[in-house]
Amino acid sequence: MCLGSLISLFPFYWLFVMSTATTADMFRFPPRLVPGDQLLVNIGKVLDRVGFFQSFGNSLVVAGMHTLIVLFFCSMAGFAFAKFPFPAKGPLFLFLLLTMMVPQQLGLIPQFIIMQKLGWINELKALIIPGAASAFGIFWMRQYSQSVIHDELINAGRIDGCNSFDLYWRVALPILKPALATLGIITFLGSWNDYLWPLVVISVQNKFTIQMLIASMNGVYSTDYSMVMAATLMATVPLIIVFALFSRQFISGLMQGSVKD
Repeated sequence: MCLGSLISLFPFYWLFVMSTATTADMFRFPPRLVPGDQLLVNIGKVLDRVGFFQSFGNSLVVAGMHTLIVLFFCSMAGFAFAKFPFPAKGPLFLFLLLTMMVPQQLGLIPQFIIMQKLGWINELKALIIPGAASAFGIFWMRQYSQSVIHDELINAGRIDGCNSFDLYWRVALPILKPALATLGIITFLGSWNDYLWPLVVISVQNKFTIQMLIASMNGVYSTDYSMVMAATLMATVPLIIVFALFSRQFISGLMQGSVKD
C-alpha cells in the first residue's frame, strides 16, 4: 500500500518540481527531481499575464453550485427509488441505468441547441443546470439508501406525522451524509476538471473556467511551460483541500455502501 501510494503521489510531486523550474530546465536530461527556486517567479507570471483569479472564481462557482444541486436531486431521487413504491418504478430505474451507457459526447449537440434556445450560451448557468442530476448519482444514493435506511425508520417517521419530503429531509438525509460526501467529492472533481462542455458553450474569456484558461496558455509557436505548470499546480490546490476535508466520509461511504444488510 505504501508503494502504491508513492506511485500515485509521484505525479503531484513532479508537477510541483516542474512548477519550480524554468522551461529550459524541463527539457534537461537527466531530468531534475528536486524543486528549484522559480516557484514564486512562475506564479507571478501567471497572475500578471492571465486572468487567473477570474477563471478560478468561475470554476469555484460552477463546481460548487453544480455539486450542491446534484447532491439535492440525486439524494432525493435515490431515496425515492429505494423506499417509495410508485408506478413503473422498475422500468424507470432500468432506463436510468441504460443512460449510463450512453457516451457524454453524443449529447453535446442536443445540449448546445437547448442552451442556444434558452439564451444561455456564454453563461455560467449553462455549465451548472444541464447536469443537475446524474444517473450515477441517483444509482449510488439508491444503493446506499437501501443498505442503511431501514423500513422501521420510515414507519416511525410516518407515525410521527412526517410527509414524504419530511422523511427525506429529517430522517434520510442525516443518515446519508457519508454517501453525500462521496458523491460530492466525485461531482466536484468532475465539474472542476471538465473541459469539453465548457469549450462548447463558452467562448468569451471572462467566463473561462480554470481548465479553459490553462489550455489557452499554450502558445501557437512557443509555450512557457513553467507558467503552465504553475497555473496547473494552483488549480490543483482546491481539489486537494476538498479531498482532505471529506476523505474520511468518502472512505466511509465507499465501505458502507458496498455492503448490503
